[in-house]
Amino acid sequence: MGIFSKMQGDGYEQVIFCQDQTVGLSAIIVLHDTTLGPALGGVRMWPYNTEDEALHDVMGLARGMTYKNALAGLELGGAKAVIIGDAKCKSKELLKSFARFVDRLQGRYVTAVDVGINSDDIEVIREETKYVVGVREGTGNPSPLTAYGVYQGMLAGVEQVLGSTSLQGLRVAVQGMGHVAESLSELLVRDGAEVTVTDLDAEKLKLAKEKFNATIVEPDAIYSQPCDIFAPCALGGVINSTTVDLLRCKLVAGAANTQLAEKKYAEVLVKKGIVALPDYVINAGGAIAVALERCGTYCQEHAKQKVAGIYNTTNQILRQALEEKISPYLVADRMVETMIANKKAEKLPASF
Repeated sequence: MGIFSKMQGDGYEQVIFCQDQTVGLSAIIVLHDTTLGPALGGVRMWPYNTEDEALHDVMGLARGMTYKNALAGLELGGAKAVIIGDAKCKSKELLKSFARFVDRLQGRYVTAVDVGINSDDIEVIREETKYVVGVREGTGNPSPLTAYGVYQGMLAGVEQVLGSTSLQGLRVAVQGMGHVAESLSELLVRDGAEVTVTDLDAEKLKLAKEKFNATIVEPDAIYSQPCDIFAPCALGGVINSTTVDLLRCKLVAGAANTQLAEKKYAEVLVKKGIVALPDYVINAGGAIAVALERCGTYCQEHAKQKVAGIYNTTNQILRQALEEKISPYLVADRMVETMIANKKAEKLPASF
């Protein structure tokens, strides 16, 4: 499928390829939809194998941000950016060059932290553009609030799917042990859940063992762990043709973006009797926090209260999905598409 066919099929507005050979920058910015407001979405840095792989990832992530921001009740559209390269080798000059590309969009895109980009990097980016959130005097690192939102989504899922009001004694398989997963695991263990974890970083696994008494497994073994909840908290596309038949859980609820390699796996999971909570619903805590920062109304307690609303949103989606016997992803998609259609209708000129 060509790039324009892909854009038209999923309603993308703009794809921007950014290059600065003097600093080694190759980046892609994708604005998916700005109907509801300026597009908010982080920038990640990752050593993609091919440019097509990078493009596929950033387009999926941008679409997810539109849906995430809409269902979080934010007057924001969705976008995402990727910088192709090893995050361990990034320079201030590269980050500043990227920031200048962001600045040229004059606020249509607001950037933030993501995989491979940390709070220190955001401080460098803000030297070249004001269209950035997650700064030190604002939210800083929003990972704890993202984790809190996933936790609230899990609570709703456990209530609706497992018929329990507590995580006590439940088994959760956590894929990845980054900042969000660490904060999430802390909440899970606090509530009495048992966690099994995997990560490519041995130091992170050591920490999980010491801090959470976690069971450690190899990366490929995480999918087939007998558990109540599978929590993808690393990169996207982890539920795919290879892994979908390995899952031995009742509920999928994690922090990773675009967990489904393709939309069709949402219904595949339904047929397997597994309920998957839409990632863009339950991992919206960070987006909510930085949106408050952008409006100048951020304080941690207020942000936490707003993020707690993910519980009610998840409950609403799950009730409808279980009643119709369809995927929660389909219900959530329909809700967003209705919101966008209604907003576009408001903007149409009156007919005479």
